[in-house]
Amino acid sequence: MASEGEYESILCVKPDVNVYRIPPRASNRGYRAADWKLDTPDWTGRMRITAKGKVAYIKLEDKVSGELFAQAPVNEYPGIAVETVSDSSRYFVLRIQDDNGRSAFIGVGFGDRGDAFDFNVALQDHFKWVKQENEIKSSQAADSGPKLDLGFKEGQTITLNIGQGKKRDKPRPQSSGGLGLLPPPPGGKIAPPPSSNHNTVQPSGGAQTGTGCLLELDSSNSNTVVQSNPSSDLWGDFSSSASSVPPPAPRQEPSSGNWVQF
Repeated sequence: MASEGEYESILCVKPDVNVYRIPPRASNRGYRAADWKLDTPDWTGRMRITAKGKVAYIKLEDKVSGELFAQAPVNEYPGIAVETVSDSSRYFVLRIQDDNGRSAFIGVGFGDRGDAFDFNVALQDHFKWVKQENEIKSSQAADSGPKLDLGFKEGQTITLNIGQGKKRDKPRPQSSGGLGLLPPPPGGKIAPPPSSNHNTVQPSGGAQTGTGCLLELDSSNSNTVVQSNPSSDLWGDFSSSASSVPPPAPRQEPSSGNWVQF
């Protein structure tokens, strides 16, 4: 409830409002304005919505004298103090209370939808402000609490180990030639590469007879003989012999001046 030192502010005033006696709610489906006697309201007057602190008051007063007919204190909205009906946006159910704390439920309705809209917005704005005030007070209470001191106390030191991690194994050097050559198996024999002989024979007397002939003979004959000696070292002895077969005699064309190629 509001304290005595707080002032009262007016949120909304509506000059015409109808009050109805409503039957008790039979189920949880909500109230329906169609169940009321809408053509014959039980009371007609004005509505004044005020706020005192965080509590809003819906006051039903006489139009002429301003005498209080009933009031409904509202601590939250939407809530049990103010409920909407399921079949219309112009009618509401209020829980009114007297000074002794007794309560009853009545129905109220507006002739214009704009008045019902203003009534709804006035309550929403008030409790939105209440929510913001609660959040501000909560944040202030959190800031005023003891804070965590992360500073160094007198005589306190700290030690940092930089660049003293675990030693890593040095990578093994790799050969720059790409793939490494494996040593030959023990007792293996390696034959030497074959030898080649290139012989070029030029005919003689060609310039004297006036006929030119260029003969190029290429013959190679290589024989490789591998001998093993049991008393030699692990690699063995290597020997090679190459014999060249003498090239055949060049064939000359009589009285021909053309080039002959073989």
